[in-house]
Amino acid sequence: MSCPPKSKNSWLAHYRELVGAWTRRVGNSHDAEDATHDAILRVLETDSGALVNPRAYLHRSVQNRLIDSHRQSKVLDLVPLHELDEGDHPLLTDPDAAARTTQLLVSLKAGLAELPLKCRQVFLWHRLEGFTQEEIAQKLGISVNMVEKYMIRAVRHLRDRMQNHAPH
Repeated sequence: MSCPPKSKNSWLAHYRELVGAWTRRVGNSHDAEDATHDAILRVLETDSGALVNPRAYLHRSVQNRLIDSHRQSKVLDLVPLHELDEGDHPLLTDPDAAARTTQLLVSLKAGLAELPLKCRQVFLWHRLEGFTQEEIAQKLGISVNMVEKYMIRAVRHLRDRMQNHAPH
């Protein structure tokens, strides 16, 4: 029976260290484990034989994954309508509500129109149609990484474009 290449198993030597170090840093073992698993999966899916320092690569990958998830949680802080306090609900009887809704819709349409076609398609398919990033990548014939980049670009653009509609 042959042994798998050392580069494919080198992650195993660093697993406990990664989870322990990042659990101490972020204070949450679940997030540290998820980020470590994602980093290790990325190493296993790619040709990791070219890695000069697998330990450093894995630490950096885990750090980047944790930063990304932190940023995403800050950008996408959503609260369901039924969980809002009474005073935070949009008032349907407010005379300005229809005008504000119309302005918001016009700004959203304009912001979407400013995006490149593939970027707009990715955003709409993912957010409105519910397609996964993998499904979108297959439909457009691009990589999942490119789909992620399009989503990030679209969200950033729309967030900047819609900034004046945010409550103050």
